[in-house]
Amino acid sequence: MQATWLDLDGSKQGFCCDGCAAAAQWIRQSDLGDYYRLRSATPARVAVDAPDLSAWDGEDLLSEHAFPVDGGLEITLLTDGMRCAACAWLIDRALRREAGVLDISANAITGRIRVGWDPARVCLSHVLQRLTLLGYRPYLAGGAARERERVAERRRWLLRLGIAGLGAMQTMMLSEALYFDFYHHMAVSTRDFFRWVTLLVCTPVVFYSGWPFLSGCWRELRQRHLGMDSLIASSTLLAYLASVVETMRGGAQVWYDAAAMFVFLLLGARMLEQRARRVASQQVDALARSRPTLAVRERADGVRESVALTALQVGDIACMAVGEVVPADGRLLDAVAVFEEALLTGESRPVSRERGASIFAGTVCRETPARIEITQVGSATRLSQLTRLVEQAQAHRPLLARMADRIGSWFVASLLVVAVLVYVGWRIYDPTRAFEVTLSLLVISCPCALSLAVPAALAATHGALARLGVLSIRADGLDSLARATDVVFDKTGTLTRMQPTLDDVQVFEGMTPAKAKAIAAALERDSGHPIAAAFVEQRMGLQASEVRAVRGQGLIGKVDGVEWKLGHAPFAAKREDDGCLWLSSGSRVVARFRLQERLRPDARTAVDHLRQLGLAVYLASGDALDSVQRLMRQLDIGEAHARQTSEDKLALVRRLQAQGRIVAMVGDGLNDAPVLAGADVSLAMGEGAALAQRAADMVLTAPSLLRLPAAVKLARRTQRIIRQNFAWAVGYNLLALPLAMAGEVTPAVAALGMAVSSLIVTCNALRLTRITVPEATA
Repeated sequence: MQATWLDLDGSKQGFCCDGCAAAAQWIRQSDLGDYYRLRSATPARVAVDAPDLSAWDGEDLLSEHAFPVDGGLEITLLTDGMRCAACAWLIDRALRREAGVLDISANAITGRIRVGWDPARVCLSHVLQRLTLLGYRPYLAGGAARERERVAERRRWLLRLGIAGLGAMQTMMLSEALYFDFYHHMAVSTRDFFRWVTLLVCTPVVFYSGWPFLSGCWRELRQRHLGMDSLIASSTLLAYLASVVETMRGGAQVWYDAAAMFVFLLLGARMLEQRARRVASQQVDALARSRPTLAVRERADGVRESVALTALQVGDIACMAVGEVVPADGRLLDAVAVFEEALLTGESRPVSRERGASIFAGTVCRETPARIEITQVGSATRLSQLTRLVEQAQAHRPLLARMADRIGSWFVASLLVVAVLVYVGWRIYDPTRAFEVTLSLLVISCPCALSLAVPAALAATHGALARLGVLSIRADGLDSLARATDVVFDKTGTLTRMQPTLDDVQVFEGMTPAKAKAIAAALERDSGHPIAAAFVEQRMGLQASEVRAVRGQGLIGKVDGVEWKLGHAPFAAKREDDGCLWLSSGSRVVARFRLQERLRPDARTAVDHLRQLGLAVYLASGDALDSVQRLMRQLDIGEAHARQTSEDKLALVRRLQAQGRIVAMVGDGLNDAPVLAGADVSLAMGEGAALAQRAADMVLTAPSLLRLPAAVKLARRTQRIIRQNFAWAVGYNLLALPLAMAGEVTPAVAALGMAVSSLIVTCNALRLTRITVPEATA
């Protein structure tokens, strides 16, 4: 029975209490009433029907991504919408009710869903249709073998850690009973019983939980390279085997607790280290998640069909509804569309694209449906190229990491010699404590923190750089960027927009503007230079042949059997340079093109931020003096150079390097590749030529130049974190070694100190993941 009535939207509504009435009134005042209308309305999508998931039942897809289990098949999927435990619970309950579903496991932390089903009773597409109706779109998580191995490895590590934790607690509890027998009142039979029970508990901890360290030690010994695992395994086995001997012969002391605690604490530290490394691999997962399994293709008769991604070909027309991922690189066919490019560029805000613009696989369609003509598929897409760059970045071992490994190896070898001397010294001074002191020395001085100092910081930094929209593809680029003192910018496509516009055309000798533009468009078509975009709409079907580039000058090629030159005035028209492009054939000068460039909106702010960071900024461009000087004044750059060939730019870099400067070069075009390779550290614009990107140390996938100073700050911060980690690791050992040698530290306390030292280094490195991504100016 309603206790309260309220006038809402012109009619009286009844409520059970004043609280519900107040809540309803607040919802209306906050313009949230559409929630209830949409909740009760029939769900609908924009411009397309419910997705066709039949391609998920294809033999090719299932053979690669599914694997057999008892009663059917199992596949692991990724989804973006699962944000919390409630989402995972909903997916689990809803799909488990479907006939033929054998098992469901949804993990809100990793965004993965494991589906087991009986193909004889239900199709995978039917199960995924139910998942899609819940609001969770499925994506492939990778090859079945790779995914199965990743899950199995994670489970093994968790099981090892659990057994080590339980064993360490039980071992410590039994050992305390022995330690508290200060006056030796405990019966020998009771003492031996405790020791044998402790042996039974400690054995699986050492040989199962500690197996990664034992196998690592064996690998290092086979390779004749002493490392961290050698010291860990030798310390653990020494404590365990000595305790076994003392147990059998009824000796005075055992050290099972030290061996178990050592393994448990080291496993915990090692798993935290792996977490730090996974920070960078999350970007690969995000790239994998952006590859849709299916695409909607429009046939010539206008009918749309759902096909596997591998079925798309160059020239096909792909259709995306709002919220769907672009399946391949293409050219926009609609007048205007909005896409979210955060994954590829780091830019969080959706961007508007006009007809003819390049649209990349992995971007998300927003606001309105869109159609594109496919231009690149498979491994040729920009998404696939970025995936390879990220994987390369994770695999690199820079100089600092290799140096830390060498120091660690030398440290282990030296420590083993010192341990022998300490044991001999204590045998002379106090034989009863010689073994315990030596064991404490080996445990407390384990160089885990030293070995983690660089890898943990670099793993966190690569992940942070990827979120910034900067991919590091050379091993030592990050270190050079942190030490950079000067920045040399290219102009066209770097400080200015990639697509200049054709501002004015003058024709001579009876040439028409339309034909002049068509000839220029044919010559520029495959040049890869940014100015080619100015002629993209002017081609008129003409084809150029025998086109060759004259570096820093222009192009020569044949159109309809006639040889043409297109380039700067001294090259094409034998005139004084005026900053325009000229078209000529032999001695006939037939056209003059004036191009208009737009300065990137954030160029001035980026240059100012670089100066605030203490870097000197230079401009080196192949353009005319007037346009270069105009840009120099706009950006307040102190030194600029016009009409620079790639050799001239490289000479500028060499001159600065001869003065002891560390030079960073930022460019985009083919003619920038030599100077990018010659600079101390180089950054290529992600929109630029592939050759320039291969020559660079880093690629700016984001359109905003603000990411450049942000990357410099992150690189410098990384160096500070690495120095802090090194300082802590060295300081810890300088303090711990004398204490251990003096017999002031027990083996259990030594294990705790070593693990805490490693955790401090890892947690310090994880601070690098906390970054603020600068917003691009529209």
